[in-house]
Amino acid sequence: MNRKRPFILGLTGSIGMGKSAVAAMLRGLGVPVFDADAAVHELQGPGGACIAPIERAFPGTTGPQGVDRQKLGAAVFGNPEALRLLESIVHPEVAEMRRTFLADNADQPLIVFDIPLLFEKTTDHGLDAVVVVSAPAEMQRERVLARPGMTPEKFEQILKLQVPDAEKRARANHVIDTGVSLAETRHAVQRLVHAITRGEKGGDSPL
Repeated sequence: MNRKRPFILGLTGSIGMGKSAVAAMLRGLGVPVFDADAAVHELQGPGGACIAPIERAFPGTTGPQGVDRQKLGAAVFGNPEALRLLESIVHPEVAEMRRTFLADNADQPLIVFDIPLLFEKTTDHGLDAVVVVSAPAEMQRERVLARPGMTPEKFEQILKLQVPDAEKRARANHVIDTGVSLAETRHAVQRLVHAITRGEKGGDSPL
């Protein structure tokens, strides 16, 4: 028995855990991946659908290259009401892009929604399961502090805003470990994809 729609897998993970690498592995296996962050960048880039409403709400924060992230960040930093206003502009547009992506891939057995703040900021997306990408805390810290412009203070502030990794793992249906070799991580991703798609072909959920 075939499903009437794809199996929708939510992909998430805290900063520095290797979520982007896992998303790339999924794409390499032919799995369509909707990247929420990339969608926001497109919407806020040159000619993006969110530019005009953001400029109306936050004058002076956009230009020929789209949103000036530094100016917009300053406009909403520490201001929950301003942040809610920004989210009310961006989130419906992202949701529309997600609906289009789902329609375009309706014949696929498996699709992935890459949602960085799945547990922190978002509500139900009709997900069938959630996979969390995780690594040891020391490895996470090393990866993040190697990023340009990152400081221990910034890293700690980001961690405070994110659901703890242990809680994410506890709430997930699946966990992909990136604290091992790249080959081992890739094998784990392959096993997950095969388990879900085999479940599709047999008519039974692997969960």
